[in-house]
Amino acid sequence: MSPCFDMCQDSAMSILESVPQEQAVTCCGLATSPVTQEDAARLAPVFKALGDPVRLRMASLIAAQPEVCVCDITPAFDLSSGTISHHLKQLREAGLVSCERRGTYVFYWINPEALGALSALLAVSAPVPAHVP
Repeated sequence: MSPCFDMCQDSAMSILESVPQEQAVTCCGLATSPVTQEDAARLAPVFKALGDPVRLRMASLIAAQPEVCVCDITPAFDLSSGTISHHLKQLREAGLVSCERRGTYVFYWINPEALGALSALLAVSAPVPAHVP
């Protein structure tokens, strides 16, 4: 296994961890009120991390199970272990996933708070007004 997988950075503070949970998203959603400058700055890196097709697939694969070993993630992609490590690091730094080393393996799980913040921002509780030229 690549030494790059040794870089499980639980100590690094993610974008979403830097804000108390009750303030994860202060707006009511894109369809109901403008996003504050603070929320936009905090959440844009999360969307950027998910904007890459490989990272989006990785996040989905990780979210579909309580936890996933890196040894199960690697075969799902036709990429080098260094590239896999890079993408997992991006997901960790964005606060989307966390990990833990157990012996020679690293296990990943999705951070439900991160998905909750994105969900709250994208939630549509009322019909979105149609654009009238």
